[in-house]
Amino acid sequence: MKPLLSLLVASFVALLSHAAAEPPPRLPGSDLNLPLAAPITTWDEAVPLGNGTMGVLLWGETNLLRLSLDRGDLWDERPSPRFTEVRDRFTWRSMQSLVASNRMDEFHHIFDSNYDYQGPPTKLPAGRVELILDPASPVTAFELQFATAEGVARFASGSELRAFVNAADVAEPVALLRLTGIELRDVQLRPPGAVKQLGYPPARTGGTDGLRWFEQQAADGSAYAVLIGWRRVGSTILLAVTVANGTAGKNPQAVAQDRVHAALERGYETLLAEHARWWTAFWNRSRVFIPEPHLLRHYYLVRYFYGAASRQGAPPMPLQGVWTADAGGLPPWKGDYHNDLNTQMTYLAYRTSGDFDAGLCFLDYLWDRLPVFRHFARDFYHAPGAAVPGVMSLAGQALGGWGQYSLSPTMGAWNAHLFYLHWRHTADTTFLRERAYPFCREIGVCLRALLQPNAQGALVLPLSSSPEIFDNTRRAFLEPNSNYDLASLKMLFLALADMAATLGEARAATDWARLAADLGDWHLAPDGTLLLDATTPLPASHRHLSNLMPLHPFNLITPDGGEPHGQIIAASLRDWDRLGTRAWCGYSFSWMACLRARVGDAPAAFHYLDTYARAFILRNGFHANGDQTRSGLSDFTYRPFTLEGNFLAMDAVHEMLLQSWDTLSETPTASPDAPAQRLIPGPLRLFPAVPAHWTHASFDDLRAEGGHRVSARLEHGTTAWLRVVAGQDGLVRIRDNFGGRQPRWNRPDLQKFGSDYAVWLPKDQVLEATF
Repeated sequence: MKPLLSLLVASFVALLSHAAAEPPPRLPGSDLNLPLAAPITTWDEAVPLGNGTMGVLLWGETNLLRLSLDRGDLWDERPSPRFTEVRDRFTWRSMQSLVASNRMDEFHHIFDSNYDYQGPPTKLPAGRVELILDPASPVTAFELQFATAEGVARFASGSELRAFVNAADVAEPVALLRLTGIELRDVQLRPPGAVKQLGYPPARTGGTDGLRWFEQQAADGSAYAVLIGWRRVGSTILLAVTVANGTAGKNPQAVAQDRVHAALERGYETLLAEHARWWTAFWNRSRVFIPEPHLLRHYYLVRYFYGAASRQGAPPMPLQGVWTADAGGLPPWKGDYHNDLNTQMTYLAYRTSGDFDAGLCFLDYLWDRLPVFRHFARDFYHAPGAAVPGVMSLAGQALGGWGQYSLSPTMGAWNAHLFYLHWRHTADTTFLRERAYPFCREIGVCLRALLQPNAQGALVLPLSSSPEIFDNTRRAFLEPNSNYDLASLKMLFLALADMAATLGEARAATDWARLAADLGDWHLAPDGTLLLDATTPLPASHRHLSNLMPLHPFNLITPDGGEPHGQIIAASLRDWDRLGTRAWCGYSFSWMACLRARVGDAPAAFHYLDTYARAFILRNGFHANGDQTRSGLSDFTYRPFTLEGNFLAMDAVHEMLLQSWDTLSETPTASPDAPAQRLIPGPLRLFPAVPAHWTHASFDDLRAEGGHRVSARLEHGTTAWLRVVAGQDGLVRIRDNFGGRQPRWNRPDLQKFGSDYAVWLPKDQVLEATF
């Protein structure tokens, strides 16, 4: 072979090998970017940027650009002064006594006392940067570019500002901005005035040419600083911004100045390259396509939120992530962690997209606070084990509020469910042994200690509720156990039985399963409708789908459960349909989309997801609690944004494309010396809830139970191709929903058992089929 030809062949072979080893990036196309017309005159319609620790909202009008700043660990953890007066009565026993004697004024005084909207404890706003530019060239448009996670502001003259928060450094967060072709007239800092309510002194301010800063003294001797520096580099102006706490003996202003100086020295392009590499790896984990442009754009926006707002080594996302309100006051709902829906649904979708680091941010946080949760179980419930407050601060402090839910002991079970799901989706035995089972067991020990047999012999809690039925009235305490509490308890005990059996703890598995059985049966109306408790039907339209939680997310009542489960599902959903949506929030619609997809109701799943996306998001995609169209979909028309509705919408897309659950049923009794069991993932269901008008759809490397990476194509309304890369040694099952069409498999050893195709695959082996 001639040398040149040999060289060309070798180069071609090398190129093919490289392509096989490193598939091309799955970066979102520019058609998925978030464009926003100028002006943007309110913070909650801004371009959201972040790296988990620090958040930036980019907005403005004419010649004024604003950067609203946030940092996840800025908290005032002091208890409310009112709470110090009632601390001794802030106990589960006191709550039971007050409820029994109907002393609800005293109840509210004690259990709402720490939830003071005018004071601590609360998350803190960080402040704002304002850039004053040449008024001859006003801002005309903004854009969030997903591929590189950059925000862009464009001006009438054709000049632009580009910005990002460096994803490559969570510990020392900095935002870089590059201003090209327009004059920077002035830079101003706006310390948060709302901290005056907390008794803080005015911020110290200072600056020189090319530098502005303020340092805010906070509670208990803490402080934080905001600093911006800038310099001209050729025809551009480079700016760097940070929010810093004091470290290594330095005050926050000195830390911030060192960080900004280092960023300016390295420059925009150098840091952008590191930042873009991180985001390329993020987007490469998975990809989806659905033939609904507005829903696909929203899916990618919400997935972007995981990368921008939830990173290991940073605080997890509270109600508003790293984008705390910049409206002149303290954060709404104190910017806290609500564990009666918000945190659990915010951390629901990451498993299927494969963004496990984002989920571990929250799971690590919960694990690290186990000592706090143990103290709470002991001091509030007088019980062993651990309990998670339903409403809590960054430190895990119980904030109180509506005591029926903020202090319900089963909220911790719902948090524990996330550990269980993470294990099921990763098949990580080390995580199971060292994190998932120990955390869930501590929650289970506390709840087991609180349960007592009632007159019928069923185990019940002394107080029971169903979020957020009947608000904060005496009526909100239902007859124990509510179906919500029953679902939370059954789910936890059966999950513990599954985990214990997998670890070879057969006696413990039997004990946990027996506890689940001893809770008794569901509370049903004669037609099978899930009630609130033994006697109370859902009285009216309501925002929280609490009595439907056995269906989703807990898999206790499923379409695989035969006629009894089918009757419960049909009757319960008819009841919710009958009562309508007038008292729903935005998250109710995206949650109902998940639930309807889970039970295979594709038209309803699409309807609720589409309604959510058209009426319950602001123009930058933030989920709004109220109906922004004011078209009668809900009587709630207010504006506050929280993130859980967004992540429920992302997971609704997953539920429509791929499901892999199994019915969570009682573990059979095993002998004490039974060996450890292997995780058996649920069967893969491809396109289980795709509406008929979605004739084409696809996904690549979505994650299923067992750690399996699943890809598939839908063409002309039917599955055309699928591939499974095994995440563990074990059985892979695929549900036959192919309409009588026979797949052509790449493996001869695959067999059909009932409705499922099944094959044993070693880890990383590939199962593929065409039609």
